Amino acid sequence: MEFSGQLISEAGRWWAGLCYVATLLLALKIADWRRLLNREQWHLFLGSSVALALLWSVRADVYPELSFHLLGVTALTLMLGWAFAIICSSLALAIVTLNAGVGWEAFFVNAFILGILPISLSQFLLVIVFSYLPRNFFVYVLVNAFLAGGVVASICGYLAVALLVVNGVYDLSQLQESLIPFFPLMFLPEAFLNGWIITILVLYKPQWVLSFTDRLYIDGK
Repeated sequence: MEFSGQLISEAGRWWAGLCYVATLLLALKIADWRRLLNREQWHLFLGSSVALALLWSVRADVYPELSFHLLGVTALTLMLGWAFAIICSSLALAIVTLNAGVGWEAFFVNAFILGILPISLSQFLLVIVFSYLPRNFFVYVLVNAFLAGGVVASICGYLAVALLVVNGVYDLSQLQESLIPFFPLMFLPEAFLNGWIITILVLYKPQWVLSFTDRLYIDGK
């Protein structure tokens, strides 16, 4: 979900800003910038930023100043890695904010809800799955892309609800009646979107998916 600045308190925006700046600086520091010297990887990075901005531009208004759209960042994390996914999502959100002509008051909050949190959760689940589940193509696609995409979006959705309640924007009972019951319908497409993207890429463009290699997930399986 995406907020406008009026929904979040000034203190909340400051805290989100501190978390965002610290995370972005870390991403800029640890990103392997040499990868972008490869023209194909550079085009992939720029293309992913534009594609994500287009995806986030297709939204549905749930309440005044509150809208819902698909995230798509689980696939982005699997493709680019944590650091470049953070940077890419920041560029995409900046493009959307400029194109929509809205204020920047909620930029940091949205960057946290739409980018930092789901990307970090996707990376965490990738590590857990890699460590404890069999390494084969079906586990990679079904768990890391399909399942993780839906789970991550669900967690972010409930966190967004918690922020709305804590900031006194809406009552929990009101959201339980009008918004929360529709979460499963919202997050199922998220799972299919991420799973579909990763399935197509690992079949036809595996070099575009940083976390996938034939040696680990296909050879000898």
